[in-house]
Amino acid sequence: MNTGSDEPGEVAVVADAGAESQEPELGSRAPGFIKERRALHLSWQVGVFVAGLAVVVAGALMLVLPGPGWLVIFGGMAIWATEFVWAQLVLRWTKRKVTEAAQRALDPRVRRRNVILTSVGLVIIAVLGGIYVWKFGLEMPWNIDQ
Repeated sequence: MNTGSDEPGEVAVVADAGAESQEPELGSRAPGFIKERRALHLSWQVGVFVAGLAVVVAGALMLVLPGPGWLVIFGGMAIWATEFVWAQLVLRWTKRKVTEAAQRALDPRVRRRNVILTSVGLVIIAVLGGIYVWKFGLEMPWNIDQ
């Protein structure tokens, strides 16, 4: 079905009103001389995939070991996004969700609720700490004989 064209071989492109964002085009960002040669481009893609995989695996290990696991995983996704459309789409979706979460967190009602919950939590911790000090003094838990 042709939109806006009577010619059988032409298909008019309908522009989406919300598509005027500053998001870069999807696709490979490899240099032109690499894209021109199929074998070189395939080698480039394999290299980008292996490098991104190494970073994502390191990030996954950092989820259970000390380190910024999620940050490193998103770094690996960014490496993949330089070459693969699926990774670019995942990063766009992630950025959109993070922006929405940040906007929700800045909502005055949500901030008020978070301040109240934090205050209640701190009061509970202070009361429990006070009870501990009243009962045992400033003795470390592993030094208590009871």
